[in-house]
Amino acid sequence: MSALRDRLTDSLYGLGWAGVKKLPEPAAAALGRQLADTVWRRRGKGVTRLEANLARVVPDASPARLRQLSQAGMRSYLRYWMESFRLPSYSEQHVLDCVDVENVHRLTDGLASGRGVILALPHMANWDLAGAWAVAATRQPFTTVAERLKPESLYDRFVAYRESLGMEVLPHGGASALGKLARRLRAGGFVCLVADRDLSASGIEVEFFGEATRMPAGPALLAQQTGALLLPVTLWYEAPPRMKARVHEPIPVPQLEGGRRERTAVMTQALADIFAAGIADHPQDWHMLQRFWLADLEPGPGKTPGEAAGPAPAAGERGTG
Repeated sequence: MSALRDRLTDSLYGLGWAGVKKLPEPAAAALGRQLADTVWRRRGKGVTRLEANLARVVPDASPARLRQLSQAGMRSYLRYWMESFRLPSYSEQHVLDCVDVENVHRLTDGLASGRGVILALPHMANWDLAGAWAVAATRQPFTTVAERLKPESLYDRFVAYRESLGMEVLPHGGASALGKLARRLRAGGFVCLVADRDLSASGIEVEFFGEATRMPAGPALLAQQTGALLLPVTLWYEAPPRMKARVHEPIPVPQLEGGRRERTAVMTQALADIFAAGIADHPQDWHMLQRFWLADLEPGPGKTPGEAAGPAPAAGERGTG
């Protein structure tokens, strides 16, 4: 049964990449809205989890407002997928025209300095489109990491897709990936990491909208190890096909008496605070349809809820650590 489900999942993603990219842009956008509204009306686990997450982000929202936000959130999420299925067919100029970036000089000046740059993003709007823009605008590829998906053929599809956009993709996995990322940064390159959700259960505990969660330590560790700039980036959608991005001020390595973990905790909390501000401004564009806060995580054997291994990845998870 599991093998059949894996083959079906892989086939559906393959159909999306093969079929949706052939649609005219207005037709693809309309299809995305229709699918989003259908899923939203069914009130499945993803929709109710999104709504529960949004209730933390907008704590004073009425039930009616939360439903409006969750519908807008599903439309934003399906817009991501429609765009991503079409993205390999976009011309470089179309990619550049679709994305408006504030404070882009922070990225370009950082690269020009030779220090290396780490871009850290939350699951907002379309981070793959942002990555394609970064390659086109800087004229150099960047390196990222991706969780190994099941089936393996689906993971291979995502790697091939991102490589077609100019990205170097490493499998998510501890010291090996971290070492390769560090080498790229020391050579003056840049790294992009989706960094609002810990996939390893060894992340840093932070306060996020007043509650505890974990975020990956990788961005802060890499900045300390390599001297690279750590630049938070937040994204949000405007009317199709436009998307906006903001490159925030670099997060400095603090001068603390404590050790590396203490510095990492301070930097990761600073990153979380910037992500939270961006999400609060555009809550419908935060694509978090999984359990996220520690209080919501299901405990493993012999563990309390706060010791859960981490949120279960969704099919097609794009996050990185």
